[in-house]
Amino acid sequence: MNRLVLIAGGSTLVYALLATVMGVLPGIELSRTPAGPGVVPLTPLEAAGREVYVANGCSYCHTQQVRPLAQDKVFGRPSAPGDFAYQTPELLGSQRTGPDLTNIGVRQPSAVWQYIHLYNPRAVVPESVMPAFDWLFDVVDQAPAGVTPVPLPKAYAPAAGVVVPTRDAEALLAYLLALRQPALPDAASAGGGAMPGMSGASASAAAVSPSTGTAASAAVAPPSAGVAAADGQALFTANCAACHQASGEGLPGAFPPLKGNAAVNDADAAVHIRAVLHGVPGVNVGGVVYPSPMPPFAGALGDAEIAAIVNFERSSWGNHGAAVTAAQVAAERAKGK
Repeated sequence: MNRLVLIAGGSTLVYALLATVMGVLPGIELSRTPAGPGVVPLTPLEAAGREVYVANGCSYCHTQQVRPLAQDKVFGRPSAPGDFAYQTPELLGSQRTGPDLTNIGVRQPSAVWQYIHLYNPRAVVPESVMPAFDWLFDVVDQAPAGVTPVPLPKAYAPAAGVVVPTRDAEALLAYLLALRQPALPDAASAGGGAMPGMSGASASAAAVSPSTGTAASAAVAPPSAGVAAADGQALFTANCAACHQASGEGLPGAFPPLKGNAAVNDADAAVHIRAVLHGVPGVNVGGVVYPSPMPPFAGALGDAEIAAIVNFERSSWGNHGAAVTAAQVAAERAKGK
């Protein structure tokens, strides 16, 4: 009997010590870590969206922690404790059935794309295994004043009526777009400092551009143009295919096609290059207006990478635009917006 009591007592003590070392002490340390530069509290709408995110189990399949590993560079810089100062408990997650969402507000800032993806992920990512969250939307005969219907592809649109986001969908969108990693302080990007709570190898890795592996500054200085043998198709898949689709045909009413696009086939590639560098607020292609803005890639991709993407687009899907060089991209970048 005494032996059982000793075993039970010893086990309880070991468990308590482990819980203290692995749970309590790190929590105390994190509570003392100040918010990183540029990290701000969520707005009431964004906070409500976080509750929708939790209620719908998004953290079961999506992480919000970028590791200092090569395969994570596509998601952003390595996460630091200061990034989570205003989000408690942290939604780090442990499964990546879907991609990491730490920086999704930067990687995919299109509200139109996010709404379509939430309503039915396969409308924009055919191979997606994410369930549709169509209960976050209403089907109505006519959109209320001031509300823009979600421009769903015909194959995914309801037989009658239009789809509009509910308040929960609007809140979730606001939360997703708020997931943006702030730029590193100048000192960190130069190797002389780091985000609060970040040190050593993580700080060094954080000063690396997520797309190129080259040093990036808080002033959004572009990565080096000397990226060797940039893979245009891989870069297009990682940065462009979600909207323009692997087929280059875009999504009717939402995202413009690149296949047969006049700007893509123009002998003068300046408009094409500048669109990738600086983004566009909306575009008219073949008489069809696509109002969803395209984000700029000047701060995330180097000259060689943008040249590789442009060349892939100008030589794919039957397009016949002249090839461009990294020097041409650099010249357009130097002109500014």
